[in-house]
Amino acid sequence: QVQLVESGGGLVQSGGSLSLSCAASGTIVSINVMGWYRQAPGKQREMVATTSDGTTNYADSVKGRFTISRDNAKNTVYLQMNSLKPEDTAVYYCNAAVRTLGSYGTYWGQGTQVTVSS
Repeated sequence: QVQLVESGGGLVQSGGSLSLSCAASGTIVSINVMGWYRQAPGKQREMVATTSDGTTNYADSVKGRFTISRDNAKNTVYLQMNSLKPEDTAVYYCNAAVRTLGSYGTYWGQGTQVTVSS
């Protein structure tokens, strides 16, 4: 089984910065895509940023402000969030496409709250 454990998040004022991290553990053979998604109250979950084989992809709303990075040796993905806005307030979820012994699946973290005050 695979577990994704997130850390970081919290409360910050508009214009501030926060950093999230997510570590994958378990019987992992390899990890393809890792990424971050978010869900604000009353809204659907949306992609924030993903990384795969050195390629990164960002939602238009966070381009130039957020940076995703990855440490393959630690099976960990990070999200540096700068110039935060109140509309960035949401629960942020880590996601990973993982190959284990005999299977391949997508896993989610438990979510971490990010609140940006105006």
